[in-house]
Amino acid sequence: MRAKSNRAPITRGTTEMTGEETANFSWPVRVYWEDTDGGGVVYHSRYLNFFERARSELLRAKGIHQKELKEKHGFVWVVTEMNVKFRQAAKLDDELSVSADYRGSRGVRQGFHQVITRQGDDEVIATAEVTAVMLHADTMKPARMPGWIKQKLEQ
Repeated sequence: MRAKSNRAPITRGTTEMTGEETANFSWPVRVYWEDTDGGGVVYHSRYLNFFERARSELLRAKGIHQKELKEKHGFVWVVTEMNVKFRQAAKLDDELSVSADYRGSRGVRQGFHQVITRQGDDEVIATAEVTAVMLHADTMKPARMPGWIKQKLEQ
């Protein structure tokens, strides 16, 4: 049985974001043999890689480069929580679209909602609610996200 979290959901503005809203960024992924088990079905841990790539590309598209963020500004991001719901299996050679949508921040936490859909039939394969925390790269202590980053994410 999963324990209830005492943390409030991450919101943007005053309206709580739900997982059914349209995402504003997506990244294409093709399923390769290396992503699958012996039966040609995507192995469950590979979905985490797909989600990570889409979040990284969302940041890049917003002008936030993680290497520069660490080397120039002294910050890194880490995922602290991820709730994944698997809806259907993706299979070898499927073309997928992986969305990443910034949902706001609360304290040192940032929220993202992600959806993997199969291109062609738009079937939802998996969804994820992700909580990330920005850390000072030298001490690995939590840091509040600088305003310039928040501004870029909210554009």
